[in-house]
Amino acid sequence: MKKFTALLLSILMLSPTTLIPASANNINLPDIGTAAATTLSIGQEVEMGDYYTRMLRGSAPIINDPMLNEYINSLGHKLVINADSVQTPFHFYVMQSDVLNAFAYFGGNVVVHSRLILDTDNESQLASVMAHEIGHVTQRHLARAMESRNKSSPYIWGATLGSLLLALASPEAGMAAISSTIAGSAQSQISFTQSNEQEADRVGLRTLVKAGFDPKGSAEFLQKLSDEARFMSKPPEILLTHPLPDSRLADMRNRSNQYAKKIVPSSLNYYLAKARLVALLGNNKNAVQLLLQDYKKIDNSETKIAITYTDALIDYRGQNYSSAKAKLQTLLDNDPNNVWFIDLMTDIDLESNHPTTAINRLLSAIKANPDSTALQLNLANSYIANKDYKKAVSLLHRYTHNNSDDINGWDLLVQAYQGERQRAQEMSARAEILALQGQFPQAITLLKNAKKQVQDNQMMLARFDARISELEQLQKRYAAYKN
Repeated sequence: MKKFTALLLSILMLSPTTLIPASANNINLPDIGTAAATTLSIGQEVEMGDYYTRMLRGSAPIINDPMLNEYINSLGHKLVINADSVQTPFHFYVMQSDVLNAFAYFGGNVVVHSRLILDTDNESQLASVMAHEIGHVTQRHLARAMESRNKSSPYIWGATLGSLLLALASPEAGMAAISSTIAGSAQSQISFTQSNEQEADRVGLRTLVKAGFDPKGSAEFLQKLSDEARFMSKPPEILLTHPLPDSRLADMRNRSNQYAKKIVPSSLNYYLAKARLVALLGNNKNAVQLLLQDYKKIDNSETKIAITYTDALIDYRGQNYSSAKAKLQTLLDNDPNNVWFIDLMTDIDLESNHPTTAINRLLSAIKANPDSTALQLNLANSYIANKDYKKAVSLLHRYTHNNSDDINGWDLLVQAYQGERQRAQEMSARAEILALQGQFPQAITLLKNAKKQVQDNQMMLARFDARISELEQLQKRYAAYKN
């Protein structure tokens, strides 16, 4: 139990990518056990992952920014399509936290702390961490740990759920709680974890290479962590939960050296994501200045654009909309379909009471980027600002059908129904948000109250009844993980 709960908090640093020479295909993975099929099916892993994701949404500071969500999932799926043994869908999340960490858990769920994104020097380093976590999932390390520890019951997580969630928000406190809750051999835990980390390192390196990233990114980031730890009274959290022995760093350095040297520049999206994290979601002015200094040192075309974008973000946050618009317009003139720029210009237009301008720009942009979830959410938000509630409802019905796990869509649908004064539908949308946060009793109660608003509408009554039944079944199934 102690083994796989520690793994759930995992965040080992990985390795980057490039084209693979034939000799590098042999990654010589250690034999650490079976595929864990006797303990958990893939379906059970997906279900457990869904349960814990709901708990996270309700308890941890998951960032719901559409642009950051789109970026981290785009980067993650670029890695996933190049990974081996993928048996589950993957979902990637950013959690606002000053703790340097990342972790993966059941069902293809990977959470990256905002601090980790900011501390990477380039996109290959960030991708190396994510590829490593993908490796934990594809190699089914949690299921293997569960099988080795307790083959008799896959439902023994309840006693440590509170500790696990606490560890996400405050790793030191959470690990202390886990230590007091779970008995086991510390030495065997360390040994097992190191085996998994070695396997995730090697699997991750191969994934990163196939995805086209710099294979040296992993070793570079691990070395950076090691160097920083020398001058700290307490090492980064990632090194506390995942020790970095010299042998591991040496192994990754040697393996990355087997690949041909390749310069892989970071994408513009990487620089814009860091700028957005610092300038729009952070509260540390010094961090903004440090980021701008880093960008000026790099001094390439992407960082120059990112500097202007950062300045526009700062002006927008300071409600200096005219200055923000002037800076952003220069970027849009050169790159009219850039989603990051369109998103921020939409915010500026709405704050300046120009929703029609935003709508027209977004309609054009969606033709060029039909799969952008961020643009669709921006358009729905602009419709609401323009009091075009029917158009917003129509758009959001499609959006929530295709992206049922995105709280942003349901939140906007609540606002659209409020504008339409459709109380029952508003309550129904609120119930979906509660369900996504694992608050099943509250969601069911809200749907039952919504039924009282539509006693004469048999179609809506049937729809609400069906959804209540679905949530009751989910609540019953997920009670196993609590009790």
